[in-house]
Formats: sequence, structure tokens, C-alpha cells
Amino acid sequence: MALCEPVAGMTSLIINPIVSPVVSPVIDRRAFILANTELTAPPLLPEIPLHLATEVTPLWEATESTLATVNLPPPYWAFAWPGGRAVARHVLDVPELVAGKRVLDFAAGSGMIAIAAAKAGAAEVRAVEIDDFAATVIAMNAEANGVAVQTVCEDIVGRPLPGVDVVLAGDVCYERPMAERVIGWFRGLARDGVLVIIGDPGRAYVPKTGLEALAKFAVPTSLDLEDREVRDTMVWRLLGD
Repeated sequence: MALCEPVAGMTSLIINPIVSPVVSPVIDRRAFILANTELTAPPLLPEIPLHLATEVTPLWEATESTLATVNLPPPYWAFAWPGGRAVARHVLDVPELVAGKRVLDFAAGSGMIAIAAAKAGAAEVRAVEIDDFAATVIAMNAEANGVAVQTVCEDIVGRPLPGVDVVLAGDVCYERPMAERVIGWFRGLARDGVLVIIGDPGRAYVPKTGLEALAKFAVPTSLDLEDREVRDTMVWRLLGD
């Protein structure tokens, strides 16, 4: 199966995507990732080794140089963002949230939330991204952790999710357009009975209402990526009303 194509059996989930997936030029993505990351467990998640960048600037420069011919997203997949780490930690601490359930990790990045759900006993885990480098690293990280994660490379926002019991997401409220689009969709899913859990370190566009607090974590962060060394990060259940 090629990257950025729907997983077999997922046609009921991926219907007329709103935005086409981002496909890079022909390049050995796995080799690029191995050359620019190290397999390491981020703070708060000692159980989950991931292929992560140890320095911010060199990876950004390598990405821009290697992929200068196309307009690809920055390598967000190479960093363990605080909202995602908080959700992953909470899922590992409270496995009954996902155990035996069908779970979708939205805007999965490195796939750490999906991996946490698989380790916590989810019956089926899907990681959704629109960046084919992220799709590659998710597969690599799942392999490193010995878990099964289906990777779907499509924009599914606004679509129903048949066969999904739980949606998990971290750090989706840092830009207004994305936050408004995604949160509105999440609320509709919640009204349909899907458990929607988000992690957020106090981004500007996180909703002010319709949230149920589940947990709070002090997440160590890098000053290269954040404006402080520790971010107090909430894990919320998003309500449908």
C-alpha cells in the first residue's frame, strides 16, 4: 500500500476528502527520518520510544533543503508536542478509556497517542495525518513499540466516523481556522456518541466552554519550541453541547 492512500477497508470512513494529502517528491523518507532523528522516549512517556529530532534547527534546515521543490508542512512529526504527550500519558494511566475500543488518533504527528492507545489495549487504532512523512514515521514508531497502528493519510474533517468509538487529539487549537473547523466537527462527533478527548497546553483557541477536565500535567518542553520550559497541559473531554 502506498502512503497517503486510504487503508484497505476504510472507504466508509474516507469519503471525498476536503483537502488532498500532501505528497512529497520521490525520496527515501525512512532514510531521511533515520538520518535526522534519534529513537528516544520523551519526558512523561518513558514507555514510548519515538523517532524524534534532538535539535530543532538542523531538522528544519534539512527538511527545507531536501524538499525545497514543494510546499510541504514543517516537520511537526519529529517533536513530541505537550498536548499529545498529556493525552498519551492519560490514556496509559487510565486504560479503560480505550481498552477494547476502536480508537482514532487525529492529526497524529509522531503517532505517540495512537501508540499509547494500542499499549492500553485498544481493539483497533488508526492514526490520521495529511503529511506522508508523518505517515512514514508513525509506521516506524509503531514498529519500534511493537504495536499495530493503521495509518490513514487523508483530511477527514467534517465526515462521520463509522466504526470509531474514541477520538484522541493533541495540540489542535494553535491556529484559529484549524481550531474552529476541527472543534466544530469534534462536537458533532461527541453528540453522536463518540468519546472525544483533546490535550491542550493553553493555546489561544482552545474552547472556553463545553469541556470536562480529565487530567492536568506539567509537561517539560523545549525553549526552541515553546515559550517556557514547562507547560501546564490539560486533558479535556469535549462535550457535544
